[in-house]
Amino acid sequence: MSKSSANRRLGPELSLATGIGEGDDVLVIGLTTADEADGDGTPTLVIGEGLFDDAIGSALDSALAAVGAKGSAGELTRLPAPAGLDVTSVLAVGLGAPAKLDDAEHIRRQAGVAARSLAGVNAAVTTLSTADLTSAAEGFFLGAYRFDEFRSTPPEKAPLGAVRLLVPAADKETKAVLERAEAIARAVATARDFVNTPPSHLYPDEFANRAKALGSAAGLKVEILDEVALEKGGYGGIIGVGKGSSRPPRLVRLTHSGGRKAKTVALVGKGITFDTGGISIKPAAGMENMTSDMGGAAAVIATAILAAELNVGVTVIATVPMAENMPSSTAQRPGDVLTQYGGKTVEVINTDAEGRLILADAIVRACEDDPDYLIDTATLTGAQMVALGTRTPGVMGTDEFRDRVAAISQAEGESGWPMPFPDELRSDLDSRVADLANVTNHRWGGMLSAGIYLREFVADGVEWAHIDIAGPAFNTGGPWGYTGKGGTGVPVRTIYALLEEIAAEG
Repeated sequence: MSKSSANRRLGPELSLATGIGEGDDVLVIGLTTADEADGDGTPTLVIGEGLFDDAIGSALDSALAAVGAKGSAGELTRLPAPAGLDVTSVLAVGLGAPAKLDDAEHIRRQAGVAARSLAGVNAAVTTLSTADLTSAAEGFFLGAYRFDEFRSTPPEKAPLGAVRLLVPAADKETKAVLERAEAIARAVATARDFVNTPPSHLYPDEFANRAKALGSAAGLKVEILDEVALEKGGYGGIIGVGKGSSRPPRLVRLTHSGGRKAKTVALVGKGITFDTGGISIKPAAGMENMTSDMGGAAAVIATAILAAELNVGVTVIATVPMAENMPSSTAQRPGDVLTQYGGKTVEVINTDAEGRLILADAIVRACEDDPDYLIDTATLTGAQMVALGTRTPGVMGTDEFRDRVAAISQAEGESGWPMPFPDELRSDLDSRVADLANVTNHRWGGMLSAGIYLREFVADGVEWAHIDIAGPAFNTGGPWGYTGKGGTGVPVRTIYALLEEIAAEG
């Protein structure tokens, strides 16, 4: 197993502080725009009560005014440290309007902006934690994340090494908040590592082995079905998609027990380690980004590990199908009929609609565990990006649970949006020769019809949500906030927050 999946350091070392220490190189402070009600046009420092004396505050105000700092969101102003501050320099991070201090995701993003700018810095200390400790910790950790495992020469500047988060008192409760935030950020980074590992090095068997190693280390019960067991067990979707590759498919099951009376939550994630489209081959342009087609599986595995590490009070059972979708003489063909796990037959109209085939098998298997809730997530359809763009997941499923998941996603800053299941789309999945076709005969509502397909395999009475992360799982553009290029780790935070809410409220 490579360092990226085992002992690799995923982000900076985080710790609490009640003052600036001898080893701190840079002080990171927040700066809000002028409050029009004050009438003086002066931005406001966000430095926390009692952490610095008035003289230092005045010196910082004067220095920032001299260079024209406005405090607009994302603005970075680096200054030599004034006398009395035991650091080399000060970085002021613009937070925008004062009201933004109450927006946790905004603090998270600006902390990420700061972390990305501090490459080459060994240690920073920050007051952003006085606005929101959790968001500041997650933002710094994820903003400093970097994936350099396959570079022969490391970049000249190493990522930010350590962050000390200033708080009024480093008591037991505050330490617990930081520990939780760091564990969540580490889980997001673990999902990013999976996604960013190239398909030459992460194929179904290797993916399964890495999931097993990490899961076992966290105390999860782990089961892996190989291609022989899958064939024998009747997992026709996973076998059908995987048979075009020389690297056979797998199904991984990870279980965390929340206790005898705990609710059970089933997690399912799409694990296509590379997607050529199969016989219905994709265009060459952008196909390299299909290394991300296992983003749902990465998120589910990372979340299951996080559930065990933080001992969340629900039973979590992750069922993760893994395959490589390749064209070859053994690949399934458009027009083939396969039998999904559980017995439904499916006419494969388009081999590039493969994700729903492996998910359907996994959903039926997951429902055999009689869960109270089922969440599946997948980089499932290009139609998600057409409908919602590259940063907004589409959330579908049973109405009440769908809305609950979408609300949590928005609160966590992952921006999920509830989507409908129009009745008229179901008949478009009727097949000429089988129980179902895997795609409709038109392009309209593609994200919705994919969700409707999956609904056919969800057991009656199970509260279910499907999260389409085709765009949000992988950033092909420039860095923003705490998100760099490549894997994002969406929707780890959404799913874990939901697990905590179910543990607390049912």
